Amino acid sequence: MNQEFKNKLINGDSLEELKKIPDESFDLVFADPPYNLQLKNELTRPDRSKVSAVNDKWDQFESFKKYDDFTYAWLSECKRILKKDGAIWVIGSYHNIFRVGTAIQNLGFWILNDVIWNKKNPMPNFRGTRFTNAHETLIWASKSEKSKYTFNYQSLKCLNDDLQMRSNWDLPICSGTERLKKNGKKVHSTQKPEALLHRILLATSNKNDLVLDPFLGSGTTATVAKKLSRNYFGIEKEKAYFKVATQRLKDTKVIEDDYLDTLKNNRSKPRIPFGSLVELGIIKPGTTIFDNKKKISAKIMADGSIKHAQTEGSIHKVAATILGAESCNGWTYWHYNLNGLVVPIDRLRQRLINNS
Repeated sequence: MNQEFKNKLINGDSLEELKKIPDESFDLVFADPPYNLQLKNELTRPDRSKVSAVNDKWDQFESFKKYDDFTYAWLSECKRILKKDGAIWVIGSYHNIFRVGTAIQNLGFWILNDVIWNKKNPMPNFRGTRFTNAHETLIWASKSEKSKYTFNYQSLKCLNDDLQMRSNWDLPICSGTERLKKNGKKVHSTQKPEALLHRILLATSNKNDLVLDPFLGSGTTATVAKKLSRNYFGIEKEKAYFKVATQRLKDTKVIEDDYLDTLKNNRSKPRIPFGSLVELGIIKPGTTIFDNKKKISAKIMADGSIKHAQTEGSIHKVAATILGAESCNGWTYWHYNLNGLVVPIDRLRQRLINNS
């Protein structure tokens, strides 16, 4: 691994900084490029109050050709600096993702999936002239058709309560205490939620991999990479964002190494995977859970699996193994400590359902 790019942030122009990086340096790229939203007027609510929309200069291009030239330039550099078995994620909206997808294919990447991020709490369409934009699209592609890319299938299945993870992801937008603000205003207009990056990095990278974000913004990719013991390298042109990302990383704690291992490769209630509680920070990796008599315990891992002695898997699978049964409802079997009280982990699920 090139130590020069390990766990560092650069305040500079992406295109210029990417050119300085040696060939085949990175295992994974996550890119959240400008969307070229083409907003020409202020957005207002029915009461005429102003909507905080994306009207930053970095998102504005003179023409589609200018945007395409920019897209081909940074994607070409990313392909060059990806290892032969590396992969890239690019996120976008209807404004740009189709143009980006065309460039990805024309440059010889091999598209593995397009993933729909369904936003649980999207911004409404105040003018009432179109459908509410409630999703964004991610493209996941390997460097080439022959690349032996990373995909932690079992961990993603465990994160999703022993069901295959599908390509439509229901996750909230960045809000509440996670949303970075200064003097009551958003620090970054398009800050991505950590839950989204948690799933991406857990699925398609391994501990100690080197992950690049060429448009770092407020630093979400690097923050989650640090938590999951991935090495990160981020480039951000805007000085204000760079300062915020730098401080955010200083405040970020790494998940203990013992809880970072990932698994090798029927309900009347709304289905909430246990892994969602981990992704959203409702329950943290390393937390001890136990049966109602506190005689049997297990530790929660970063991918939503749990580990008891030599047994690991989903909350349901591990509980069934302990009981010698074909199946078991882990939500009611496992408990946690709430201010000295032994409470079923199902309480956490109910809290998430009630807040949805």
